[in-house]
Parts: sequence; structure tokens; C-alpha cells
Amino acid sequence: MDIFVPPGGPPQGPPPPREVFQILGEQGIRDLLKAHYRHLANSEIALLFPSDPAGLEQAADRSADFFVQLLGGPPLFSQKHGPPRMRARHMPFRITEDGRRVWLACFRTALDEIDFPAEHRAAFEDFLDSFS
Repeated sequence: MDIFVPPGGPPQGPPPPREVFQILGEQGIRDLLKAHYRHLANSEIALLFPSDPAGLEQAADRSADFFVQLLGGPPLFSQKHGPPRMRARHMPFRITEDGRRVWLACFRTALDEIDFPAEHRAAFEDFLDSFS
């Protein structure tokens, strides 16, 4: 197992702006995560994600549940999957710094595609950087 952790430990950045949920709504966040996973499936780290369409859709839905909850929507992730514990959930995977960068690049491309609210983009990207 090889999870990249910066020398000073995981960064503790500010939370993402909750206004994003108010602007995009649940469906907008789901669209964002579907786009993100579509790009991940065609990236250099595609082997870390389900290769079948149904599995990829399920993974995107699970991530969307997490982001809906994180951004101030209903606690869908906790209700369906239990406590988030993202670090523990990702322990079985080999995640390198290069892989993290690809994940972030795919997320940024998805943000472009869904017309993410410009006034919250920098803060959201800062959150993604510290979260990843």
C-alpha cells in the first residue's frame, strides 16, 4: 500500500463553500461527479476505478452522496454507507502523488463542464487540494 501523505501530515484546509449546494442542488452535484468519474475512467489512473459502466456509475453515485452531504445537503452518504472515513476507505488502493494530481485534473475538467459557480471555484479547488 502506498498512499501519499505530505511530510507534515495531511493538510487541514478550510471546508468547501456550502453555498455550492444551494446553487447547484443535488442533481448538479451528481452531474459534477458523473463527469469527474467519466474523466477518471479515461485517465492514467483508470485502473483504480471500476471498468464496467454499472460499477463506475455506482462509484460516482457514492461519491456524489459524499459531496452532497459535505456541501450542506442531506446526509446521504452517512445514511447509505456509514461514516465517511475517506482515508480508511481508500487504504486498499495505491495512491501516489502523480495519481492525486490526475484525480485533481479530472475534477477540474468536470468543474469546467458543469459551469461551476465562478465565485466559489477557487475555494472549492483549495478544498479539493487539501482533501486529496
